[in-house]
Amino acid sequence: MRVLLVDGDLCSAGGLSKILHKVGAVIDQTDLGEEALEMIRHYDYDIVVSDLMLPDMDGAEMIRRMRSARVDVPVLALSGESASARLRAFAAGADDVLAKPYDEAELVARLQAILRRSKGYASPIVRVGNLQLNLDSRSVKVDEQILHLTGKEYAILELLVLRKGMVLTKDAFLNHLYGGMDEPEIKIIDVFICKLRKKLQGAGAGNLISTVWGRGYMLREEADIRAPMHRAAPSGILPGAIIASLDIMTAA
Repeated sequence: MRVLLVDGDLCSAGGLSKILHKVGAVIDQTDLGEEALEMIRHYDYDIVVSDLMLPDMDGAEMIRRMRSARVDVPVLALSGESASARLRAFAAGADDVLAKPYDEAELVARLQAILRRSKGYASPIVRVGNLQLNLDSRSVKVDEQILHLTGKEYAILELLVLRKGMVLTKDAFLNHLYGGMDEPEIKIIDVFICKLRKKLQGAGAGNLISTVWGRGYMLREEADIRAPMHRAAPSGILPGAIIASLDIMTAA
């Protein structure tokens, strides 16, 4: 999960960062609404968490400008102001508004609920074949047995599951895992994917992750997972003939 945190209060922002890190977030941070709008234009965020009192503009105005620019990234607004200020944030396009001071557990619950809804899931449990992800607890099961993953492995699997059927580039994975900060070489993604595949296959989840050569990786749709890996040759063509034709093409 990549989060843009917008807060003009350094103390408040520091506390928020600690909470977000606990749930595995990669955080970009700014104290200015204008800078936040610029960052949103250039980077792909899962959610924006913003205070409504910013040094350069009203937080509700920042949200309004996001929506006017047709930026549909979900927004959780935080406000220590009156109810009318929170209502302005909703009117501007915030997905949820949390009054300050807030309870840490409630903030995390609201954040996770917004993320689920933005991806089209009403429940925190997402299933693909016999694989089950709990987006709230960040846990994985295969046939009801817990699958132990590292933080990076879980983050990759979560991204693939939430974008099932979409091809994700290695750059997209790096962005999601590191947010442009201290990024390792891009080949590290191949290493993570290899280890993740082995764990999934060892647990009996099959070969869920497909390589799309020259583009990246994708999680196969459930229908594809259930489909047989080998198909019969077309009528009148022997498998040996197919192999021979492939050999000729390769030689050419």
